[in-house]
Amino acid sequence: MYLAAVVQMNATSDEEANWQQVRELVSRAATGGARLVATPENTNYLGPHEEKVRRAQPLDGPTCKHFSELARELEIYLLLGSFNEASVDPSRCHNTSVLFGPDGSTVVFYRKIHLFDVDVSPRVRFAESATVRPGEETIVVSTELGNLGLTICYDLRFPGLYQRLRDAGADILTVPSAFTQTTGKDHWQPLLRARAIENQCYVLAPAQYGRHDDEGLRESYGHAMIVDPWGQIVAMVPDGPGVALAEIDLDRVHRVRESMPVENHRKF
Repeated sequence: MYLAAVVQMNATSDEEANWQQVRELVSRAATGGARLVATPENTNYLGPHEEKVRRAQPLDGPTCKHFSELARELEIYLLLGSFNEASVDPSRCHNTSVLFGPDGSTVVFYRKIHLFDVDVSPRVRFAESATVRPGEETIVVSTELGNLGLTICYDLRFPGLYQRLRDAGADILTVPSAFTQTTGKDHWQPLLRARAIENQCYVLAPAQYGRHDDEGLRESYGHAMIVDPWGQIVAMVPDGPGVALAEIDLDRVHRVRESMPVENHRKF
């Protein structure tokens, strides 16, 4: 068993302020004993989207270097929930999650596959694909803390992706997000609990909260949480900046799967 933590923050277009905010929260989690800490989607920048593309960085750019150094300093596994990674398309970037090891090495990265192109209401109209190039590869990585399956935000609505990650051996699913207030209040918790229950995995869901200075002055729902493989919420940040810590017990994953072997019963 070990402690994991999810971060809740309010990012804007001020990258230095975002870094200072997340550094303090990650350090707080590590001081509390967390060996695995995850930050939200758009950790380094959440502002005007064309500017996001202009400021996009490579995997060895300043943002990843900051997180690599922080992981090494704190001797933790640190998931940069996502940042704007430069792509081969100058008009679009990737929305990329990066896992760093306790030695500061890049363990693995994942590029968001499902993009948030919606017209839910006058307050929630967005075409993420206008500025983001989708990824294509699903990622499960084996670490001393378990097998992590990486996803980002809108991916959460596609259970087939999570089934594929479970089939590839995932024990823990990461869902760094910036869910809107409109969709989050109705869908965030049910979807997270469903993915945990269906796949009998822990779910780590760091989150953005509050208003951001993007074009629509959007508001994120928050409620960063950790869900256990039975679907119970074992830790949550209800509002404001903070961290939620919970024990990760991989034996519990195995016990849940042995007591209810849904994988053996699957027909389709």
